[in-house]
Amino acid sequence: MGLGDLRYARAFHDESGINFPLLIDEQREAYRALELKKANPLHLLWTLNRLARRRARAAGHRQHKLGKDPLQLGGSFVFGPANVDYFVHLSETFSDNAPAEVLLKSIPQPDH
Repeated sequence: MGLGDLRYARAFHDESGINFPLLIDEQREAYRALELKKANPLHLLWTLNRLARRRARAAGHRQHKLGKDPLQLGGSFVFGPANVDYFVHLSETFSDNAPAEVLLKSIPQPDH
């Protein structure tokens, strides 16, 4: 879910080539409800953030423009029916993301 508007979401969708719907939250309602944090501008100078930016650039990723609130931190979530939270991770810095394998493992598997 992103903070941008529909135009920003379309540009991201087209540039990234993803094949799933994007959710946008221009009013930051979900961000407030989830109590996501804001970064301090000094976080940009932290070694972990600098290394994460370097890895992203080396992998061919780039930030095209700043969003509505460049200091808004994100999080990673896996929610289920009946208001169940299977996984919650609130980012503490720009480079603090939950590992994909942890997110995938938190998704309940259907009974066979």
